[in-house]
Amino acid sequence: MKDVDVQRTIENLENVLRKDFYVYAYLREDGTPYYIGKGKNRRVFNKSNRTTPAPPKDRILIILENLTEEQAFANEKDFIAWYGRKDNGTGILRNLTDGGEGPSGALVSEETRKKLSEGNKRRLITGWTKGSRHTEETKKKISASMKGQIPWNKGKNKSY
Repeated sequence: MKDVDVQRTIENLENVLRKDFYVYAYLREDGTPYYIGKGKNRRVFNKSNRTTPAPPKDRILIILENLTEEQAFANEKDFIAWYGRKDNGTGILRNLTDGGEGPSGALVSEETRKKLSEGNKRRLITGWTKGSRHTEETKKKISASMKGQIPWNKGKNKSY
């Protein structure tokens, strides 16, 4: 193993042993939970990058705190199993998985880190698509996929 990989592994182990994780619930207006999750820091209040929207702060319940990551994962799974999931017909939660998984502590190679860094630098400078151009091959694929489709405004009055 490289020194960098060993250092990242040690940092991940230290994170796992620290007790700064918690299990939380998002509550409906009637007080029943609709989502169970595992968090660290302010994740419970983060409204971005979510499949389930965060409710107002008065309907967020920290169920357990001061847990290691393993304890948080295990408790998350237990609570999801207890309340059940709507998508598979076993209960009331909107969770799409049984819990206990996630990218937490994932090791990323140096090559992947460089690619992510370059992509983020370009995005910060130009925005997501500003300055980007489709290749001729991509333009042809887009054109081929649109062939035969009826335009959304065909036959409509042009007074919009």
